[in-house]
Amino acid sequence: MHRKVGIITIIDYNNYGNRLQNYATQEVIKHLGFEVETIINSPYCNVSLKDRIRKVFKMSSRELIAKIFQKVRYKFFKSRNEKRIELLNEIRTKNFKEFSSKYICETSFIITPDNVPYDIKDRYSAFIVGSDQVWNPNYRLGSYIDFLTFAPKEKRIAYAASFGVSSLPNEHISNYKRWLSEMAYISVREEAGAKIIKDLIGRDVDVLIDPTLMLNKEQWLAISKAGKCKPDRPYLLTYFLAGVSDEVKAKIHSIIKETNLKVLNLLDIENELLYVADPAEFLDYINSSEVVFTDSFHGVVFSILFEKPFVVLERSDYAIGSRIDTLLKKFDFNSRRFEYIKSTKDIYNINFSKATEILKVERIKALEYLKKALNINQINNL
Repeated sequence: MHRKVGIITIIDYNNYGNRLQNYATQEVIKHLGFEVETIINSPYCNVSLKDRIRKVFKMSSRELIAKIFQKVRYKFFKSRNEKRIELLNEIRTKNFKEFSSKYICETSFIITPDNVPYDIKDRYSAFIVGSDQVWNPNYRLGSYIDFLTFAPKEKRIAYAASFGVSSLPNEHISNYKRWLSEMAYISVREEAGAKIIKDLIGRDVDVLIDPTLMLNKEQWLAISKAGKCKPDRPYLLTYFLAGVSDEVKAKIHSIIKETNLKVLNLLDIENELLYVADPAEFLDYINSSEVVFTDSFHGVVFSILFEKPFVVLERSDYAIGSRIDTLLKKFDFNSRRFEYIKSTKDIYNINFSKATEILKVERIKALEYLKKALNINQINNL
């Protein structure tokens, strides 16, 4: 059989981190000598109203309030510009799909829980699920697809997979126990995920870095392109997936007043060209910035890779907290949290040399894991 790997991950043509981790996983496996395809999939066929209601009630009160605020703000803006917003979302999705078409090898078919090709197990020598929150029961509804049960046990590999929750709902525990125990190789992205697996099946698993950290700065810049809204003077980039407090706004205002930096708010729907920027532009916006303020996991990841001073803001949902906690702890960047930044001097007081050395070790660890899981004898240099 030819050496071909099928990737199962979340397919989201609206999320920078999702598209870039998908690309990174592909490139890592390709460098190990395999042909790679991302299998287009959806666990959401026939989603019931009951499932949607359950998902809402599992949110924390802070998370629910933040989500409601975002929706109200969006709907207010949309009510005034409804057709324009619809068009912008269409353009944004189109841009993301074009990026994926150019850089990610995707299948021409789609699999769902009720539609998996009978011979799919014979088309690939192995299947890899990950990274991203593929095992989050609130997002993925505990789909068996994400545990590769359609494939022989020896072909099932989890690579830096994430649960995105601190504990599993009771209705999913039985399936998760069975499906996890049947996987040949398991690695996760967060320490919290390793604990869940240990508690469920008594198995110790590797905690590996996110695939985006496996590629170096030069490899990422090779697929970047100039952002259309990049200012003509130094700028501070904000990348917030949730709302920001008045305290944060005041801090940013004091910084720009002191440094004369311009502020660029990524995901600002009122800045149309910026809102529709694709993942290639996203890379350039971070790399060209002077400072990054973010509550995004991948915002932190690329700040580290591009060695940009960054400040991390806390978000209310557990998923982002757990993975950022693991990331900051691993690279000794806990001091980059917003509450520890007291002055502009603190922002620029950052040294990436230790992180660079840690990254070298973590990359070798991940490659060794994949080498063993894929049963190969030699690791190519990334």
